[in-house]
Amino acid sequence: MIATSGMAPGAGRNLLTAVATGTMVSAIVGFGQTLITATATQRAMLTPLIDESRQALRDLSDEYRSMNREFFPTHVFEPTAEPDPAFNKLMMQDLQRTRQYLFRGFSGRHAAARLLLSKAEWEFRAVVADPRNLSGISGRARYLIRHSAADVDYDTIHARLHEEIRIGLVGLYLARSRCTRIEVTVITDPPTDRLEIFDDSVWVTLYSDARATTEYPRTLRFSEGSFIYNMERAEFGRISASPHAHHLVIKPDTTRGDFIKQFQKITGSPLTEEQFLELNAEFYNFLREFSVTAELGS
Repeated sequence: MIATSGMAPGAGRNLLTAVATGTMVSAIVGFGQTLITATATQRAMLTPLIDESRQALRDLSDEYRSMNREFFPTHVFEPTAEPDPAFNKLMMQDLQRTRQYLFRGFSGRHAAARLLLSKAEWEFRAVVADPRNLSGISGRARYLIRHSAADVDYDTIHARLHEEIRIGLVGLYLARSRCTRIEVTVITDPPTDRLEIFDDSVWVTLYSDARATTEYPRTLRFSEGSFIYNMERAEFGRISASPHAHHLVIKPDTTRGDFIKQFQKITGSPLTEEQFLELNAEFYNFLREFSVTAELGS
């Protein structure tokens, strides 16, 4: 077409112009067809690949979320020297939502305090240490000696822990009005870690952690349906049903006399009315102190 601009009008110029115009139109049409074909091909080949990749990522994310729910805690509370208000606030929320409260620990003092500081009603089952067995107490005694600020000996710690178990049992009796039924299993060799199971969660407090440097060790919270929840619930059921353990049943209408008889059978030592009142006073002192430091009110 550039060449025809310098040619004289005539048949030659017309022929060359026609050829040039046809060539240009063919080039434009061919480019358009190629562009359309390439776009269609790209969509046909890449779109399914992109969709498959997105689906694979979604499946992978779902799998990771499932693994998180199955094996990883929802909350981690680091060791503290004093009761952690955030820890206790969340646990009390779980307690308010549950119908059944399962406790496996040392004395049950904190569990009894939580029951009395709440206003709902539960079925409560506990596994606690036998105060007559030295080996059952030794694990918690070693932990307290290792992390105690003062220089205390084993005998002092042992006596303190023995008294805590007695106070805890009296505390559970005092909390009977908050429960439809209280079942306490006393075992000679309790696991070191404390366990608290609610309908929606399980809390594991790691007294077995040798790296802990404070009185209140690290605690992990797992959700209902997780591997840890199912495992710990099954283990709790196995321990609490042991025929070799001592069992104590407290109902809302259990009288003080009936409780004292069971208490003496469990602990192997008599409990006078005066001793009961002393333990009662010690528990309420503990309850007031705990409710203030944990910011739980009264």
